[in-house]
Amino acid sequence: MRSIGYLLIGIFFGIVMFKSEAASWFRIYEMFQFHSFHMYGIIGSALFLGIIGVQLIKRKKLRSFFGQRIVFVPKEKSFSRYMYGGIIFGLGWGLAGACPGPIFTLIGAGFLPILIVFIGSIFGTFLYGLIRNKLPH
Repeated sequence: MRSIGYLLIGIFFGIVMFKSEAASWFRIYEMFQFHSFHMYGIIGSALFLGIIGVQLIKRKKLRSFFGQRIVFVPKEKSFSRYMYGGIIFGLGWGLAGACPGPIFTLIGAGFLPILIVFIGSIFGTFLYGLIRNKLPH
């Protein structure tokens, strides 16, 4: 029953992404050209809400749906981790015209060529799993 709830939340999120044009390659192109504030507003709103959510979880010591305590483990700070990861993510986003979230939204909206991007992202995740121990983290 819980899975149906997650599915409905995901469908609602996809509709919001599509209707707000957050999944539009044109809006993403405008953002990278600094011609429009639209995407920066969406990303900024998500960042703001994420900060509030994390602070609420930490201060109120909230638990997951399964009753387990939510713990945020600090990550090791390193320049290479964020620089190389950001470059790879940004290049993929620029080439595909979509970051991972809107891929599912675009598939659901009927843009079938994005399936190539989806398959590539699955393959990239698999490849990362294979060479993860050899990468600088």
